Amino acid sequence: MTISGRPAAAPQAGNSGEIVVQGVGKDYGAGAFSKCVMRNCSFTIESGKLTVMIGPSGCGKSTLIRLLAGFERPTVGEIRIDGEIVTAPGKDRLVVFQESALFPWMTSMDNILYGPRARGEMGPNTREHAGFLLKKVGLEAFRDKYPSQLSGGMQRRAELARAMINNPKVMILDEPFRGLDAMSKELMWEYYAALFEESHRTNFFITTDIDEAIYLADRLIVMTNIPMRVRTVIDLELPRPRRLADIFDNEHANDVKMTVLSLLHEEAMKSFSGGSKAASDFVEAYARRTGKGATA
Repeated sequence: MTISGRPAAAPQAGNSGEIVVQGVGKDYGAGAFSKCVMRNCSFTIESGKLTVMIGPSGCGKSTLIRLLAGFERPTVGEIRIDGEIVTAPGKDRLVVFQESALFPWMTSMDNILYGPRARGEMGPNTREHAGFLLKKVGLEAFRDKYPSQLSGGMQRRAELARAMINNPKVMILDEPFRGLDAMSKELMWEYYAALFEESHRTNFFITTDIDEAIYLADRLIVMTNIPMRVRTVIDLELPRPRRLADIFDNEHANDVKMTVLSLLHEEAMKSFSGGSKAASDFVEAYARRTGKGATA
């Protein structure tokens, strides 16, 4: 499915970081205690694109992040980045998690410089580059502040700057704006989209927020209920740079939104039948939004 409109800007030449997930399955435990979290999962995260994944709560998205980052290995199948099999963590992939990982005893500047310092890669221009990134994320005036002195949105922006200074091929983000209030979340969408549109670094973004997914994505991957696999892939050809008002007034974007809602509803109903509380909450929210009753 494709949304019509002006195509997204082409990635800059020389970008890399394509990830291919091929036939991946992941089981935990053994024998009678074995649980299959992921089965025959295949998709591509294209170089220079912002790929967003959305799926039912508890479907295995966090497990996938650990596999992409190299923290764990698949039970079957393989994951490749630029043709090389992922076997361990590497600085070519960097994960921004849901919870803040800023060190509370470090200032914004010191938090951003942590990666280069830890690797012994502080060059003559590293501090200047950190200052440039602080300015990019709107925190130049807060360079000497500690995380406790920053709002939730500011902390998330500092996290993005700390990731970017390491210059990874791929940034992997696990619901990074979860827990922010609605206004802060929308501001973060705009900050993050603008940063991506400048660099066209390969980004893989996981969310459970459909509006967030549609606003950000070049490609949207919808996942099934556990054991997780790809349900469908939607390429969005919406204009960049993006404005919230333009996207959510777009008839085709709204069509995609209803399609994704319907698919997630189907997957949640499967989980609902098995007694999942998260799925039950989604079904109720879907019913309120669409006016459709929940039937198993």
